Amino acid sequence: MRTFLKLAVCAVIAIQSVAAGAGKVSFPKYNRLSMNDTAILLIDHQVGLQALVKDFDIVGFQNNVLALADIAKGLNIPVVITASVPEGPNGPLMPEILEMFPDVAVVSRHGEVNAWDNPEFRAAVKKTGRKQLIMAGIVTDVCISFPALAAIEEGYKVFAAVDASGTFNEVVRYASWDRMSQNGVQLMTWFSILLELTRDWRAHGP
Repeated sequence: MRTFLKLAVCAVIAIQSVAAGAGKVSFPKYNRLSMNDTAILLIDHQVGLQALVKDFDIVGFQNNVLALADIAKGLNIPVVITASVPEGPNGPLMPEILEMFPDVAVVSRHGEVNAWDNPEFRAAVKKTGRKQLIMAGIVTDVCISFPALAAIEEGYKVFAAVDASGTFNEVVRYASWDRMSQNGVQLMTWFSILLELTRDWRAHGP
């Protein structure tokens, strides 16, 4: 009986400690996107990898990707594009992206799973001079989560365009979103990105 009481007391103390610690949890402060400090990173939007995207309708997903790319094009936001072994089964980048950015040199990776581990990719990001990075790609749990978390570690503010990033299923998607958001990555959609960047309907009228 005494052993049981001791265990119960220890459990109560542990719960109180956790509760006290929970009250001290801090969340990253709101960072508003700025056109003057933002770059868009399109990671592994490759024809072969699109077959892995099962958490979105593929046509809708492709439209989301192109909408995000169009934001960069229309607002003159710097773009960094990378592909993983494009000459292999992953396939080339979506042709629409290449047509949209004919003057952007694509960073081809030939081994690095995490794009942030590629020196050429990091150099291209640094060259933009921007500290707010919007990332999108295939697959969410690897090609976005890994570089997003690595960039956070290096002091960048990272925003994941979640509807322009796809993966195997919804379980994987939500696990990825949870991991990123818990570590300071802000989750957004292409439409919310557009409106936060423009800020005023009158700013970019006809």
